Amino acid sequence: MKFQIEDVTVYFPYDHIYPEQHAYMLDLKRALDARGHCLLEMPTGTGKTIALLSLITSYTLSKPSNPVKLIYCTRTVHEMEKTLAELKLLYRYQTECVGASARMLALGLSSRKNLCVNESVVGKENRDSVDAACRRLTASWIRAMAVEDKSVKTCDWFERFEREGGEAVLPPGVYTLQDLRVFGKEKGWCPYFLARHMVQFANVVVYSYQYLLDPKVAGIISKEMQRESVVVFDEAHNIDNVCIEALSVSVRRQTIEGATRNINKMAQDINRFKATDAGRLRAEYNRLVEGLAQRGNLPAGDTWLANPALPDDILKEAVPGNIRRAEHFLSVLRRLVQYLKGRLETENVEKEGPLTFVNAVNSHVGIDQKMLKFCYDRLHSLMLTLEITDTDEFLHIQTICDFATLVGTYTRGFSIIIEPYDERMPHIPDPVLQLSCHDASLAIKPVFDRFQSVVITSGTLSPIDLYPRLLNFNPVVSRSFTMSLTRDCICPMVLSRGSDQLPVSTKFDLRSDPGVERNYGRLLLEMVSVVPDGIVCFFVSYSYMDAIVNSWNETGILKDIMQRKLVFIETQDVVETTLALDNYRKACDCGRGAVFFSVARGKVAEGIDFDRHYGRLVIMFGVPFQYTLSKILLARLEYLRETFQIKEGDFLTFDALRQAAQCVGRVIRSKADYGMMIFADKRYTRHDKRSKLPGWILSHLRDAHLNLSTDMAVHIAREFLRKMAQPYDKTGGGSGKKTLLSQEDLEKMNGVEGMMF
Repeated sequence: MKFQIEDVTVYFPYDHIYPEQHAYMLDLKRALDARGHCLLEMPTGTGKTIALLSLITSYTLSKPSNPVKLIYCTRTVHEMEKTLAELKLLYRYQTECVGASARMLALGLSSRKNLCVNESVVGKENRDSVDAACRRLTASWIRAMAVEDKSVKTCDWFERFEREGGEAVLPPGVYTLQDLRVFGKEKGWCPYFLARHMVQFANVVVYSYQYLLDPKVAGIISKEMQRESVVVFDEAHNIDNVCIEALSVSVRRQTIEGATRNINKMAQDINRFKATDAGRLRAEYNRLVEGLAQRGNLPAGDTWLANPALPDDILKEAVPGNIRRAEHFLSVLRRLVQYLKGRLETENVEKEGPLTFVNAVNSHVGIDQKMLKFCYDRLHSLMLTLEITDTDEFLHIQTICDFATLVGTYTRGFSIIIEPYDERMPHIPDPVLQLSCHDASLAIKPVFDRFQSVVITSGTLSPIDLYPRLLNFNPVVSRSFTMSLTRDCICPMVLSRGSDQLPVSTKFDLRSDPGVERNYGRLLLEMVSVVPDGIVCFFVSYSYMDAIVNSWNETGILKDIMQRKLVFIETQDVVETTLALDNYRKACDCGRGAVFFSVARGKVAEGIDFDRHYGRLVIMFGVPFQYTLSKILLARLEYLRETFQIKEGDFLTFDALRQAAQCVGRVIRSKADYGMMIFADKRYTRHDKRSKLPGWILSHLRDAHLNLSTDMAVHIAREFLRKMAQPYDKTGGGSGKKTLLSQEDLEKMNGVEGMMF
C-alpha cells in the first residue's frame, strides 16, 4: 500500500498496516525532520522493523536532492538476516511502484567467519583464528613474497578482488550474507572485502552494534560514514551495557603468561631483523619521529584493529621518544606486564581510579601516562614492521596494550578493580584485574555527535525517561506505543503465593526455603496439566536453576512434570542449548508438548522467539536482579549516583524489570498469537516494581490478576485458554476496534486530520 505521512509518500509492502505502526512512522518522521535523536518503545510483534525501513527509505525517495543513508544496527546475525529479508520485500514493492528511481544498494556486514568463502580459512574454530588465517594469506608482505616465490600461499578470492580494483562493485539490490557469498563465488571475489569496500556506497547498511560503538572496530569500518546518516539501534534495551563492554578490559593470569610469551617472540624477531634487515627497524623509527599516522593508508589486508580509545580522545601527535625504538618499547611492555603480575598476587579486593593507578605505575616501574597512552598504536606499528600475521596468538599482548591505552587516556568514568577470587567460589583462586567503564555515554557520544539522527528503539524501554540520563543526550521525540488488539490475547498475572498461601520469592532470605521451591514446583506442575504445547520458564541465574531443578528431582515434582511434558534445559554451552531448543520445537510440533528451562540473562532470553504453539505460557520465577555484591556493579552504581543522580535502587529495579519484560515478551510475536505471562514473585505486587514494566504489558494487567495464589492462576489460565480457542475477526471490524488499517482507512484519517488543521 502507498500512503502520505505529511509531505512523504510512504511505500509499505503489505495490504494493511497497524495503527501503532502508522503512529510510529509519524513520530519517526518528525525526528528525522528535526535532525535529532529519538527513543521509541514499540510492543514486540507489531512490525517495528518494517515500519522503520519503509519510513526511512521512503523519506530518502521523497528527498532525492538530500538522500539519507540508513545504518541499521542489530545485536545478532539472526536479527541481521531477518532485517535484510524484510528489506528485500520492501525493495521489490518500491521498484514495482516507482521503477528505476527506487534503486538502492543494501547489504549486511559481518565478520570474516560469516562471509569468508576460502575453505582453508573458514573452517577454523573461532573468529580470531579465521581473522588470523585470512591475514596469513592477504597481508601485503605475504603477497609481495608470493610474487617472487610461487610456493607462498595467497588467497585467490582476495587476489581476484584486488585485481578488479575499482571495478569490483555490487549491482543495486538487497544482499543478505548468503547472497554476498553466492555473488562472491560467482565472480570469484572475496565477499568480505567486497562488502567492506561497498559499505561506503550503500544506501542501507545492516551490521552489529560493535561496528559503531567499539572504537577498535568503528575506527576501521565506520569512519567513512557520512554525517547525513540515520543510525538505528534495534532491540536497544541493553545499549548501555554494550557501550560499557566496548570500553572495559579484563586481565587474568593467562593474559600475563600469554603476553610474556608474545614479548619474547617479538624480541627474537627484532634480533633477527637487526641481523638481516636493520633498515626496516630504522625506517619505522623515522616514521614515528615524524609522527606520521599510518592507519589511514594501510592496505585492506593489513588493517586489523584501530585504537581502543574514542577518536576525539586520541591525541594526534608523535609517539613519545622513549618508546620509538623497538627494543625500548619491548622493555616498557616487560615492566608493565611484570607490574600487573605483581598486582594480581593480592589477597584483598582493591579498587582505584585511573589517575591513582597511572601514578602507581609511574612510581614503581617508571612508565608515564603518555607512554601508556601510545602503547596500542606503538604495538600495532611494531607488529606491522615485524610482519606478524598470527594475530590470534598475539591477543594477550593486545589486551595488555588495550588496557594501557585506555587507562592512560581516561581519568574519569572508569575504575580499576582487582579481585583475588570470585566471591561465589571463594575457595578457587582466580585473580582478575578489570578496567571497568561505568559511563555508557562515553562510547555512544561520538555516534550522537556525528550523525544527524540516532533512533533507539525496542519493545522494552521502560521507564523510558532513564535512557536519556544513562546515555546523556536530549531526544527530540520520546514515546511509548501501546498495542491495538481485537481481543485480549495477552494475559499477564502476578503470583505472590502458593496454594498453601505461603509467599513465593527469590529474595535472598527466601530463595532456598523448601516451601518456596515446592510452591514453584507445584505451580509448574499445575500449569503443564492445563496449558497445551510449549511452556518457557525463566530463572534468575544458572546456579538458582540448578538448585531448584535438583530440589524438584529429589521431591519427585520433576518426574510428575515429565509425565505430562518433556523438559529441556539451557546450559552455558551454546551447542548443547541449540540442540535442546531444536528438540523442544520438535516436541511442540508433534503435539507432545514441552517445557524449556532458561535463564533471564542467558542467550535464550534475548534473541529466541517462542511464538505460536512454541510458547503459550512464560513463567518468570523471581525478579532477575544483577548479582548485587559484584564489585564492578557497585562501582558503577556509585558512579551513576554521583554523576547522573540515579539512585542505586532505581537503577537495579529498572535493570531487573527490563530483563523480566524481555523474557516474558518472547511469548507473543504477532497479533494473531496469544500467550500468558506469570510473574512468580511477591515483589511484583509492589507498585514501584510493577510500574517499571512496559505500558503494553501493564495495560493488560488487571487488578484481578494481581496477588494471585497458584489455584487462582490455574483458574484464570483455564478461562483465558477457553476464550482464545473461539474464532475471532482478525480485522477487528465487528468489535469496533480496528487494528488493521487499509489504504482507504488511512486516506480517511488523513482527510479528517486535514479538516482539523
